[in-house]
Amino acid sequence: MSKAQRAEIDAMLRQPQPEGPRSVEEIRAGFRALMAQMIVPDAIRTTQTTLGNRPALHVEPDNGPHVGTILYFHGGGWVFGSPETALSLTGHLVAKTRFGAHSLDYRLAPEHPFPAAVEDTLSAYRALLDSGTDPSTIAFAGDSAGGGLTITTCLAARDAGLPLPAAIVAFSPGLDATRTGESMDTKEGIDPIFTRKALEHTGAMYLAGADPHQPLLSPAVHADLTGFPPMLIQVGTNEILLDDSTRLAARARSVGVDVILDITADVPHVFQAFAGVLDEADEALDRAALFLSQRIRAAGTAHTSAE
Repeated sequence: MSKAQRAEIDAMLRQPQPEGPRSVEEIRAGFRALMAQMIVPDAIRTTQTTLGNRPALHVEPDNGPHVGTILYFHGGGWVFGSPETALSLTGHLVAKTRFGAHSLDYRLAPEHPFPAAVEDTLSAYRALLDSGTDPSTIAFAGDSAGGGLTITTCLAARDAGLPLPAAIVAFSPGLDATRTGESMDTKEGIDPIFTRKALEHTGAMYLAGADPHQPLLSPAVHADLTGFPPMLIQVGTNEILLDDSTRLAARARSVGVDVILDITADVPHVFQAFAGVLDEADEALDRAALFLSQRIRAAGTAHTSAE
């Protein structure tokens, strides 16, 4: 049934959109409507909270959390999206790992362009550390723009002299504001969601004139990933952002980082959000949950042994 599932989702994502560039309000409303269709597991509970002076959604398993914290960064091109639109992703990760998650409502462009999002995510991580949370029990996870933030927040934390988290999980991360990956052209038309023009439209809002040739905007091209924690990168072959993931994984390998590049055929951007509808989504989330559980347990064990 997987082939039929993929075809149905592809057709749904290709439904005609209004001609011409949409306003920020229209983009945000359209994304909320799309993500409201996603399946959120029942076995979780959510509460509104704050983290680093920003609103956040605390997501916990109904049957009580294990020791482990997922700091989640939602997708949306740094322009749209929220913890609520990402709840199908955070909810499934929480249900599968039994870790708690904090999904951060970081500031969005164009009202708050780069580097506001990175400032907020770093502040949230610092708040977790200041609260006494052991970094060996923390993982960064995120999708799309939020997947990019898992990497840039780690860069910012390292530059600030903070201990790094135990693991990173990035779903279809956006990692190259220079838009120089070959897949930007070879996957044009194959990608049912994005075009180069659409990405450049929202990307310009986030850049606000900043030079994209820097690590915090294009880590796939410019970042030194030395000392990074183990990372799992999941991406689909039908994405124009595919090469953002492949190039970051190559950079990570070149400096000895433990990295798993997990590529699924014929699926769209952030296909994991279709859990409960698409077999590949459920399977990918199972792999992500296993990775997180292994890495947080292993990091915690190593930390205890060293004490």
